[in-house]
Amino acid sequence: MKNKATNKYKKRSSKASLIIKISLLLIASLAICVTAYGVYLTKQVEHAANSAHEELEGRDISTLRDNKVEPIKDNVSILFVGVDDSDDRGQGSDHSRSDALVLATLNNKTHTIKMLSIPRDSYVYIPKVEYKDKITHAHALGGTLATIDTVEELLDIPIDYYVRMNFNAFIDVVDALGGIEAEVPYALHELDEFDKFTINLEPGLQHLNGSQALALARTRKQDNDIERGKRQQEILTAIINKAASVSSITKYDDVIKALGDNMKTDMTFTEMKSFLSYLTKGVPRIDTLTLDGTDDMSTGIYYYQLNQESVNEVEEILKNHLDLLDETSSSLTNNNTDSAASEESSVSEPAQ
Repeated sequence: MKNKATNKYKKRSSKASLIIKISLLLIASLAICVTAYGVYLTKQVEHAANSAHEELEGRDISTLRDNKVEPIKDNVSILFVGVDDSDDRGQGSDHSRSDALVLATLNNKTHTIKMLSIPRDSYVYIPKVEYKDKITHAHALGGTLATIDTVEELLDIPIDYYVRMNFNAFIDVVDALGGIEAEVPYALHELDEFDKFTINLEPGLQHLNGSQALALARTRKQDNDIERGKRQQEILTAIINKAASVSSITKYDDVIKALGDNMKTDMTFTEMKSFLSYLTKGVPRIDTLTLDGTDDMSTGIYYYQLNQESVNEVEEILKNHLDLLDETSSSLTNNNTDSAASEESSVSEPAQ
């Protein structure tokens, strides 16, 4: 009787052991598959990032920097250049005008971002051709490098990195994130990326896909370039907030892959990952800045004449955010925080 019980126990033990072994084998196999898939995704993303990488000839670092910055340690600036290089409009990426220019500065210590939208018709000096013209023409006259030089000339701020993307990249990034929430200021019947009137939006907070977000960013029929710039800042803020959310961490691979051939940047794959780690620390506070100016039709051509005092104020805010102000020029900021905050509020609008 005892032997039968022992044998029965041994059979059960052996069966349980077999189940455990099979389970462990399945878990190990699953782990190997997940790891292999993770490696595959990483390689795919790295390939996409490498294909987007573009060094600008003759430019290693900004002439306004002594040393190359490191995104994890240093405060840095990024210039976002949006271009329409569609074949339908007969523009190549090297000859297209910039449709949007947004300068962002990132401060690691305060975990904040300051974002400036530069009106496309701003009348500025373009070093490439040595005369003044609309800033949107800088890209058509000399590509990304001419645009960077023009912005540096305007604000005396080093441009550490640039990201140039066309409409397809913008659409794909928004879609890869699952869309964004944005405020639509008025009823909108607008062209899509194929120049078809398929975008119809009602006023109010809306969940937008890539095509809808692009239409909202581009429209200016019912207001002006200043309001257009504010919308672009709001949309970029919404993208950053969505990318920084926990729910989007698993979508980073899709975001980078979505950029593909539709984006060019001087960031390396390692630097891109550094910026993503910046977002995983939590949603940064984003302050938006604007440049005051006036409409000018005195020559028969429309220009936006920038107010120099406004330019100087924005320049000081950005330099302070990058910790570039020397002791003399920053004494007011260092000794009177309230005064500096008041100065900033005159040209800044807190992100919603």
